[in-house]
Amino acid sequence: MGAIRQCSRSACRNSAVATLTYVYADSTAVLGPLATYAEPHCYDLCEQHAGTLTVPRGWEVLRLAMPATAPQPGPDDLLALAHAVREAASRPPAPETPSGQRAVHPALEAPATPEGARRGHLRILREPS
Repeated sequence: MGAIRQCSRSACRNSAVATLTYVYADSTAVLGPLATYAEPHCYDLCEQHAGTLTVPRGWEVLRLAMPATAPQPGPDDLLALAHAVREAASRPPAPETPSGQRAVHPALEAPATPEGARRGHLRILREPS
């Protein structure tokens, strides 16, 4: 089960109920039920923005049937969530550091990189000890 997704329109804070996809080769906009997970080239829209969708002149809008009610979590979703909670609860807690704070679990630690190393567009800078 994922987090509730918001409408992709700027300044809109409503929950998304539909997904909009453009098929540029066919000059078609496809509006259908909310996709299972967010895709980078699709737009999630709330009910208001899905209902007032307009497209450029010469384009076609294909509106797929929308479900009457929002999909409820099924037994598989709930079982997966229960298993994840049990697995997390069965892990031993991370040891405390000398300052009394919990250490980061070794599996979650970032790999060591030299001072000033770059990772993508970010740079890692260490604080002086």
